[in-house]
Formats: sequence, structure tokens, C-alpha cells
Amino acid sequence: MLASSFGRMSSQNDDRVIVAALDTRYQAAVRSHDAATMSAILADDFVLVTGRGRVFSKADLLREANRADLIYEHQEDTNRTVRVWQNTAVVTALLWEKGTDKGTPFDYRLWFSDTYVRTRSGWRYVFGQASLPLPSDSR
Repeated sequence: MLASSFGRMSSQNDDRVIVAALDTRYQAAVRSHDAATMSAILADDFVLVTGRGRVFSKADLLREANRADLIYEHQEDTNRTVRVWQNTAVVTALLWEKGTDKGTPFDYRLWFSDTYVRTRSGWRYVFGQASLPLPSDSR
């Protein structure tokens, strides 16, 4: 029983590392407008729900990635936790986004949860949910 439990724990730790690296890669792809990497990580039926109740699909995010007027100075997260339950993983972190959108500056932090599912072709990002931007005095 102990060896079986250890094997599962080791595999779960490996999955945490893999999913954390994949989520970091995804955030870097968003920042650099790398739609190809984003597309490879996002599931075809991906959905993102923002704190303001807007819903985005994979196609919506890939369109955003191709916008030259959206410039990120920062697209980085901290306070990350990765939890794995068999074929599902949830990443929760505090995201800092800073840049310009059509020349208008933005600079905010928000909490998000990203859900990944293990598929035959590897882990895929299937669902994201973001909080409202945090008040600037919460930094």
C-alpha cells in the first residue's frame, strides 16, 4: 500500500511541475502574442469567464493575440498553486498585467484559476476564470 501511495504522489508531483510549466509557457505566449503556442495549449472548446462576466472562446483569445495595438509590458503571475486530481489540474495565481491597449495604459492585478485536463495528446487548458481587477491599494 505504501509503495502504491508513493507512486501516485510522485506522479502527482510530476503532473504539478508539468502543468505549472505549461501555464508559465501560456502566460509568456500571451505576452509575446504567440498565437501558435496559445493554440497548442488551449483546448478547442476552451472558455474564459472574466470578473465582469465576459466570456471568451479559444478563437477570441487567438484574435486578441494577433492585435498589434495590445502591448504587454508585464504578463506574469505570482502566488501560484497547482492542484492535481487524477486527470484534472487547477492553477490559481495572482496575475499582474501591465501595458497599453490601443494606446491606453493599463496596470492591474487579478486572481485567476486555470483548469487543465489530461488528454491523449497531453495537458490542455480547458477553462479559465478571472476575478475583477484588485484595488490598486491591495498591492
